[in-house]
Amino acid sequence: MSFDRIKEKLSILADAAKYDVSCSSSGSKRANDRKGLGNTTQSGICHSYTEDGRCVSLLKILLTNHCIFDCAYCITRKSNDIKRAAFKIQEVVDLTIHFYRRNYIEGLFLSSGIFKSPDYTMERLVSVAKKLRQEENFNGYIHLKSIPGASDELMYEAGLYADRLSVNIEIPTISGLKLLAPDKKHEDFLKPMKKVKNEIIKYKAERKILKSTPTYAPSGQSTQMIIGATGESDRDIMYSATHYYKEYNMRRVYYSGYIPITEDSRLPGPETQVPILRENRLYQTDWLLRFYGFSVAELLNETYQNLDLEIDPKLSWALRNLHFFPVDINNADKKMLARIPGIGMQSVSKIIQARKFRKLDWTHLKAIGIAMNRASYFIICNSREFYSKDLTPTMLKQKILKSSKSKHRALFNNQLSLFS
Repeated sequence: MSFDRIKEKLSILADAAKYDVSCSSSGSKRANDRKGLGNTTQSGICHSYTEDGRCVSLLKILLTNHCIFDCAYCITRKSNDIKRAAFKIQEVVDLTIHFYRRNYIEGLFLSSGIFKSPDYTMERLVSVAKKLRQEENFNGYIHLKSIPGASDELMYEAGLYADRLSVNIEIPTISGLKLLAPDKKHEDFLKPMKKVKNEIIKYKAERKILKSTPTYAPSGQSTQMIIGATGESDRDIMYSATHYYKEYNMRRVYYSGYIPITEDSRLPGPETQVPILRENRLYQTDWLLRFYGFSVAELLNETYQNLDLEIDPKLSWALRNLHFFPVDINNADKKMLARIPGIGMQSVSKIIQARKFRKLDWTHLKAIGIAMNRASYFIICNSREFYSKDLTPTMLKQKILKSSKSKHRALFNNQLSLFS
């Protein structure tokens, strides 16, 4: 096939893949110990930065944008009048090696429209990874998208060659999926997730006994939700995400704001494009749930079903729970320190270590690097009084916003002007 045709396919199928945001990597370490090509390290691959500032990236493409389904929110749905293309298995292998040798990429992110059947599509995705590993001796990062409804046998094989597997749940709720993708079944998404989870657990257990046991999907699995295509609240979304973390041991859940790409009476109009700040707030909430000890019910409830776009979710929680403050920085436990606005987990560890040797004052806290423009309203330490006790939550919020010079505040103002 001519170079021009390959280039045309690459243009079409790389553009179609841009809507999938769940392509970053972490946690995988595939050493190159056989004089092969490439290696995968724990520093990450796709659009990530290593500790020395190096940016690394993936070849991110679809195997094909042909699809047998007609999901209302999807650019590649079968009823959409777009230019179609499909790579042959060997073409993807050759492109990956070609780009790697020229230092364009350090790995592959491969997804696909569902062509003919889920198993037919998944088998072709697995074949690409298998050829790269076995024929090209490629040790770089490979992320394969799991096809909903694919057989357990194919999912098992996929995990032997891919570093990470992911199946996009797409819509956060079952009712939303039925509305916008009536041809798809919710259980078809869960089946490959369950298989991957069980195989990872099994292989880890076997590896403890037999060190020669091969790795299975060493970077775990992830999923992605489209936000704003249906009417789910932020509370609905976060309860759904928590379910997938707990039940399927997800490494990451990604949140992708709905982009109006088609006219359909079931979808929001073009003026309702999701502000990127909503995505940011969901990721911040996700982080608080996984690493800061918060529960969904603390951050989102019947009264507050959606996140405040003006301020981060931890500050929003603090303003609604001022009875917990002020916190004495020299006596509070780790859990409470982590709930103070402006103090991250690294700073929590530094505070706990530092106060073993002396009482901390304002100067010490600044040196530790906490965000004083927020934290100062919620703490007391060895050298100052708590002076915001007479401020109402609204007054305190405005005071913090006024003093804040964060990029999120500037971004919020810009987006308000765009959507007003």
